[in-house]
Amino acid sequence: QVQLVESGGGWVQPGGSLRLSCVPSRFGFTVYAMSWYRQAPGQERELVARIFTDGSNIKYADSVKGRFTISRDTAKNSVHLQMNALKPEDTAVYYCKAAGSGYYRGDWWGQGTQVTVSS
Repeated sequence: QVQLVESGGGWVQPGGSLRLSCVPSRFGFTVYAMSWYRQAPGQERELVARIFTDGSNIKYADSVKGRFTISRDTAKNSVHLQMNALKPEDTAVYYCKAAGSGYYRGDWWGQGTQVTVSS
């Protein structure tokens, strides 16, 4: 079994920044894409950003374009989400998702990390 360990959430004032990280608990966990999703109270979970293993095919939700940046650390098999110019509407639980390949084929989810943007 593999766990995706998320970190970096917290409280920040509007206009501030946070950096989320997601690291698999098992060495050798193979994936072909990693993503960040978020879910605000009373709303459906939505895709925030996605990146393929080779760093290509990066996709962002329209609401975060120009403010958020997703990146991969191939050596650590991890994914990060740099969030700048945060707005109150970015408040949500953020989830890491890995699209596993080979033996690990399937979708793997992290436990979620809370991001709160308020003054």
